Amino acid sequence: MTEILGYFLMSWLDPMMLLLTAAGTFAGIYIGAIPGLSVTMAVSILVSFTFKWDVNHALALISGIYLGGVYGGSRSAILLNIPGAPSAIATGLDGFPLAKRGEAGQAIGLTTVVSVYGGFIGILALAVAAPAVSELALKFGPREYLLLAMWGLLLVGSLSGESLSKGIFSGALGALIACVGLDPMTGEQRLTFGSLQLSAGISYIAAMIGFFGVAEVIAQVHELKLKAVKQNVSKIIPSWSLVRKHLGLATRTSTIGVVVGALPGAGGDIAALMAYDHAKRTVKNPSRPFGEGAYEGLVAPESANNAAVGGAYVPMLTLGIPGDAVTAVIIGALYIHGLKPGPMLMIETPHLFWFIVGSLCLANLFLLVFGLTGIKIFAKIVETPKPVLLPLILVLSAVGAYAINNNPVDVYWMLGFGLLGYFLKMYGFQVGPVILGMILGPMMDRSYRQAMMSTGNDVGLFVTEFFTTPLSAIILAAVVFTVVSQTQWWKKLLRRS
Repeated sequence: MTEILGYFLMSWLDPMMLLLTAAGTFAGIYIGAIPGLSVTMAVSILVSFTFKWDVNHALALISGIYLGGVYGGSRSAILLNIPGAPSAIATGLDGFPLAKRGEAGQAIGLTTVVSVYGGFIGILALAVAAPAVSELALKFGPREYLLLAMWGLLLVGSLSGESLSKGIFSGALGALIACVGLDPMTGEQRLTFGSLQLSAGISYIAAMIGFFGVAEVIAQVHELKLKAVKQNVSKIIPSWSLVRKHLGLATRTSTIGVVVGALPGAGGDIAALMAYDHAKRTVKNPSRPFGEGAYEGLVAPESANNAAVGGAYVPMLTLGIPGDAVTAVIIGALYIHGLKPGPMLMIETPHLFWFIVGSLCLANLFLLVFGLTGIKIFAKIVETPKPVLLPLILVLSAVGAYAINNNPVDVYWMLGFGLLGYFLKMYGFQVGPVILGMILGPMMDRSYRQAMMSTGNDVGLFVTEFFTTPLSAIILAAVVFTVVSQTQWWKKLLRRS
């Protein structure tokens, strides 16, 4: 036990590793807040710099970047309605209305606290339940991932206001856009119309910046004469009564985050969406209606996507399977340093496991410190006069879109999707489901083909196994319930009861 504690506290007691963890967390927050500069990109760049470092130093820095980056996306989502990462899309639904009310400080403060809380639950799950959770993740096959992707697309009703049909249309549009490019199985061109530029596909980051950033700029042009709302940043640290009120919801959604985060390829994007949907279904008396500044709409996705970090480490360390894109890069970093993630890692190098757990805990504490500081400066962004702010957002959006692949074509895509997003908003369509469709579409496409190939292209057997496999049957039941529960018939039934 003493030995484990020593490994756990290694990054806490070493001044250099302490500094690296703090620097990583600080940088992660601000990188995550800039649309287009993803956590995956930051970690990928870092790996190339740290391959000559001591493995502990490299992992301490990466842990900080990872946790900070996941949280950082919420700041731009709340202040500008431009998610810094796809996992922050749901956060903006209620965060931005709060900023428009002048409550940006309170919103960011609450988001920080529940993010840290969710992060600790994820780390606890990593430390205590790693083998059990990894065994569950291992049981997921192509059929289960297909259902999971379908479930995610059907949950768009939670992001689409009152119209389920508009939400499904937006999600399907996103999935269709994701099909543009080369077929991942055959290498044939799809929906490219003979264009070489389209053969590389369309970046969902460029689309996200366009749909949220550019579309919001165009929409705000109508309100140029309106004075900016003065933000109340006197109460940054949320009251204990406010935090305690939402601890039950944060615990439930953090659990969702851990489980979904542990599923290879799922990640915090799906976790945040499922958590937001859970909150909408279970919270009977929200502080405000969802979509109009409900604090519950902040608590659910932010606790879930930070808990998903600990969940994503579980299959990476125990099975050698990445839980998301960032852990895939971290696996590469471990290989560079001569380590092989998998079942033998915890047996041969148990000190590394407990060192990672300790580094994540330390990074989470730094997240609390850095997350609750600098809010006043961030809040000033919203108070900037619109004639100054809107061109600045447009320039930063263009830089973010270009930075993805250093390709000017992505900037054109951003502008095109911005115009499309503006018209979609004008006619009552939400743009969040479009981005989620672009993320989940390839996963659904790939899983369907793999599941069909596993049955020898036998349609009858393919359909039958959805009902005969216990795990598939459970997820299928959840999918069916999701569809039924979002119908007007079901809502009328609940009102009668």
